[in-house]
Amino acid sequence: MSPPHPPSPERAAAVRRRFGEEVRSERPDLAALCLLMGAAADGTLDEAGMDAAQQELDRLAGELPYRPGGPREWARALCRLLGERYGFHGAAADYQRLESSLLHEVLVRRRGLPILLSVVWMEVARRAGAPVCGVALPGHFVVGFGAAEELVLADPFDGGRVLTGADADLLVAGATGAPLDPSMLVPASPLEVVSRILNNIRAWAAVRPERSDVALWAVELSLLLPSHPARLRYERAQLLVQRGDFVDGARELEAYAEVLGAVDEPAAERVRGQARAARALLN
Repeated sequence: MSPPHPPSPERAAAVRRRFGEEVRSERPDLAALCLLMGAAADGTLDEAGMDAAQQELDRLAGELPYRPGGPREWARALCRLLGERYGFHGAAADYQRLESSLLHEVLVRRRGLPILLSVVWMEVARRAGAPVCGVALPGHFVVGFGAAEELVLADPFDGGRVLTGADADLLVAGATGAPLDPSMLVPASPLEVVSRILNNIRAWAAVRPERSDVALWAVELSLLLPSHPARLRYERAQLLVQRGDFVDGARELEAYAEVLGAVDEPAAERVRGQARAARALLN
């Protein structure tokens, strides 16, 4: 089955506008932002579909026991509900599918990347009143329950398995070759989670040149985040040129060159050369 395709230009513009408003709000809503990413990816996801996804998260939260106990009991309750009863988990093949990064698809398929499964865990747990956070371990996102001094980690990709200290050390060592450092256990903010999801989507599209449409909407949403690398403008410009929009691509290259010129004039001149080459393609 082919991956989902983006919506009409009008719908895409409306989604970007709402995404920009949400990321600038005082308390950005993680589920809403993930669903807006889904709407940017999937032209079939309308308002009713987004509402249905929110309602499914509410429904799942309603099936959790009332205040099961401390952090470990919360982690085990989520594991029993989402991992065991409903079968949410991940597998290596999920890294090859765009749907694995889209919340509405993950709720239906009950499969996804670690970070999207963690979003399900966090949103269900939050609705039920659990002390939960996302933890961006290097190379593998997990969830944490409780305060920093008593944090209990669980791995939604593995069905919500509660992790021992040794388990967490192995995850980090496998990704970095170094031991777990306490600084890695800092809770991830909603916008940090969103940024990491968009990075995953851009990485998925980068090795699939035929899906430059996905790369473009992902970089455009990334540019709406309050904090983002300036080089994303260069990435967007390259995508526009790749997709045949030579005029807008050249303009974006020139705008990026102006920013770059303040710190690296030779590099800026090379970018201006790329802009001139893009305009020459119109002849």
